[in-house]
Amino acid sequence: MCYVVVVSLPFVMYYLVKAQMIERCGKRFPEERRYRMARRCIRIMMHNGKIETESTGQELLPSEGGYVMYSNHQGKYDTLGIMASHPTPCTIVMDAGRSHLPIAGSFIDLVKGQRLDKTDMKKQMKTILKISDEVRAGRRYIVFPEGGYENNRNELQEFLPGSFKCATRARAPIVPVAIIDSYKPFGMNSLRRVKTQVHFLKPILFEEYCEMTTPQIAELVKGKIEAEIHVRMKARNAV
Repeated sequence: MCYVVVVSLPFVMYYLVKAQMIERCGKRFPEERRYRMARRCIRIMMHNGKIETESTGQELLPSEGGYVMYSNHQGKYDTLGIMASHPTPCTIVMDAGRSHLPIAGSFIDLVKGQRLDKTDMKKQMKTILKISDEVRAGRRYIVFPEGGYENNRNELQEFLPGSFKCATRARAPIVPVAIIDSYKPFGMNSLRRVKTQVHFLKPILFEEYCEMTTPQIAELVKGKIEAEIHVRMKARNAV
């Protein structure tokens, strides 16, 4: 990770300043333009870090309206890999503590993401309600229901049921996202090329989960992601 940051430093500094200028200008810069800028930033970091991300399932994404993508969590590259693979504007829910780091803070401001304060239940609920309202209005969010990612690699941890309230309150489609080897780009001390995978799975519509509890939804989504990872890794190992 240090190598990627150092090599990309002039570019990163340029975009940090530009992101701040955009933030000051506010509505003059639409979400599409912000997202294009974010993806340009990601592509350059991928190039400098010798990172390739294979992706599938874009044709399954809802063509209209908001939705929430729920992905397994492996490391700092997860959001970048998903956004690099997601053709239309989307944004991220990030832990408030991590979001105030210099680069992460500017990036989340650029894509107008949300910071989730896990230490304050009242603030958490306020953030969830805001996300739900934005999804209902047509925005697309990335959520990592596992919370943390230490040593997860390609193994899934428990999915937190509360994280699914963003989708249930908005009555929005849930898009499971399976990521593979996403821990490698920023988690391995190597200059070798790395390849990650992002797979968008078939959306789960509100009508399909409306009678389920959030723990049941969490298990359903986790099961679909787990099954996809198993199939993909089995196919890779057979080659």
